[in-house]
Amino acid sequence: MASKKVLGLTAATAALVLGLTACGSDGGGGDDASGGGEEFTFGVLYPQTGSLAFLGPPQITAAQYAVQEINDAGGILGTEVPAIVEADEAGDNAQANEAANALVADEVNAVIGAAASGMTQATYDTITGAEIVQCSGSNTAAELSDIEDGGYYFRTAPSDALSSIVMARTIADAGHQNVAIVSRGDDYGRGYADGLQTELENLGAQVTVNETYDPEATTFDSVVNAVSGDEPDAVALIAFEEGAQVIAQLLESGIGGDQLFITDGLNDTGLGETVNADDPDSVNGITGVAPSADNPEFTEGLTAFNEDLDVFQFAPQVYDCVTAIALAAEAADSVAPSDYVAELPNISRPEGTECGSFEECRDLLADGEEINYQGVSGNIDFDDNGDPTAATFEIFHFGDDGHEILAYEEHSVEG
Repeated sequence: MASKKVLGLTAATAALVLGLTACGSDGGGGDDASGGGEEFTFGVLYPQTGSLAFLGPPQITAAQYAVQEINDAGGILGTEVPAIVEADEAGDNAQANEAANALVADEVNAVIGAAASGMTQATYDTITGAEIVQCSGSNTAAELSDIEDGGYYFRTAPSDALSSIVMARTIADAGHQNVAIVSRGDDYGRGYADGLQTELENLGAQVTVNETYDPEATTFDSVVNAVSGDEPDAVALIAFEEGAQVIAQLLESGIGGDQLFITDGLNDTGLGETVNADDPDSVNGITGVAPSADNPEFTEGLTAFNEDLDVFQFAPQVYDCVTAIALAAEAADSVAPSDYVAELPNISRPEGTECGSFEECRDLLADGEEINYQGVSGNIDFDDNGDPTAATFEIFHFGDDGHEILAYEEHSVEG
């Protein structure tokens, strides 16, 4: 998809960008006395409300934590980063796009988010069409690799093309051979389900049911009946918050918790209460797969930054979006997205000198070195589509001691 990442500007567009830059309207604020240069302003498009609101706190906290560490190191290009501009995607296409328009109007230099892949589908044209870099730490839909974004969209969360492989191996390793797949009837659900079926069959398992459901439905009898009637060894559920009701109905139909495998949209420590407030232990035995990071030091630092935070999912990836963009601006010596966007793939190249923090990497850049930023979520190494080529996943589980992480597994596009 080399054509997807074409960064050239027409002569007219280039002239407009230069004119705006000269007027101090290149997506940043005016001069800042703390550093003498232009401020770099981050916007964050995340779910403050809606079905994925539980992912909101780790998203904004991780972004704020990254900004604090950047400012502690002297800011971007010697100028302190101002407070993040926040916008609510709300799990609604129209509201998400309205929020994206507001961020564009605020002339932010980069947008972190959206959290949900569907909300990015609804907003990327508004954001990247304005030639503002957009980086999500939680978008996983495989379809986002091929969007026409002019080269301005990146993500630090792995594609579901990677996640589905890890899920399939987890199911097969547990000894299951006859698997039912139930997924949301949207691009995310169908894309994940198709990849999962392919990998399960590659591993010698049989997919006996592959059903989708309307995520806006109030009952899921149709898919539950299809699954329970087939009597599979295991059920893979690809869902967001509404999946708690699907789980409840599957359990009532006789499917055991140890037969259920879930995705990151249900990786919530409070899942038991949501599924059955009278019997939270009903979810015991359920296993799941989610993008993660085997980085206790980062978790400790984030917890110290916000002691009230109890959900950490995708926080490392969001932190890496902010830090990678800041380093790209340093490498380009510019806060203008049209300047620094070309440096984003370069700051994590394997041939560069490895570094693990904004300050360390920035100092190497200042010394004229190429860098290989090692994110807190792992090695990023953006490909030509702005996707990470490697990722870490956690295998999580609900047992007698509640939610626990059984293991971490690294996976790359090379296998």
